[in-house]
Amino acid sequence: MTTRLAICAALLLTCGLAVANDGSREAPVDPGAKETDLALLQIEKNIVTYTNEQRARHGLAPLLIDQGLVRSARQHAIWMATNRTLRHTRQSVAENIAAGQPTSPEVVRAWMSSSGHRANILNAGHARIGVAAYRTDDGTIYWCQQFLR
Repeated sequence: MTTRLAICAALLLTCGLAVANDGSREAPVDPGAKETDLALLQIEKNIVTYTNEQRARHGLAPLLIDQGLVRSARQHAIWMATNRTLRHTRQSVAENIAAGQPTSPEVVRAWMSSSGHRANILNAGHARIGVAAYRTDDGTIYWCQQFLR
């Protein structure tokens, strides 16, 4: 199971594209990508951008990308997708999770419509973020944001 998770962690998104409301394409990762390559995918960059736009509207500083949180969020999104379940991690982080929203603007809107998720996004004590999106074979996207001070 651990080996399977490590292999899955190297593949963040499977085939298919999501298109954001702004028309940008949220492309999946190259299947040959290495787990150690933690450069954000466009879909992940979009999550951070839309999250920070919400924070700016409320006079809050932008969240900085934390590679450890990116790694953790990716592993958790893959775990949720593999198990077809939404469950918060046992890590000591603040976390927003979701499934089924087809684009990053839609998932951020959904989080902002939920008081608990919104509180995580607008928490002035949070300074760092890690994000992930993992698309299953049936096209469902599992989303994860993790926050720390």
